[in-house]
Amino acid sequence: MERTLIIVKPDAMQRGLAGEILSRFERRGLKIVGLKLIHIDQALANRHYGEHQGKPFFNGLVGFITSSPVIVGVLEGTNAVAAVRSTMGPTNPTSAGPGTIRGDLALELGRNMVHGSDSPESAEREISLFFRPEELLDYTRDADRWIFE
Repeated sequence: MERTLIIVKPDAMQRGLAGEILSRFERRGLKIVGLKLIHIDQALANRHYGEHQGKPFFNGLVGFITSSPVIVGVLEGTNAVAAVRSTMGPTNPTSAGPGTIRGDLALELGRNMVHGSDSPESAEREISLFFRPEELLDYTRDADRWIFE
């Protein structure tokens, strides 16, 4: 099983689309193993987007992600990184096909609704920025304590 980080970005939150976005990942077969409503501060945003520091769009990224509360989540499943990325669609919503989150719900590159880790290595780094290990469910360890019907 693989894990990946998602962020339901400020534009999705402001438009009331968090539930729609999360449900698309669940319908895809991914399990939510961690979820928080937070307001990302400048320091955390700088660490999260650190690889883009010095690029012309860096300040805009940080300003946008810190502009309102967001939902951060950890999703788990087979090939979770690739599954999330294909469910989201390409970064530029005008290139995203129908049926993807960005293709159906977004219009602008800078306001593209949702972030997903771009590799298993990035996912591990990003998850550790937002979650402590004890905040994440372990379905293999805890499944006998839950009843699924």
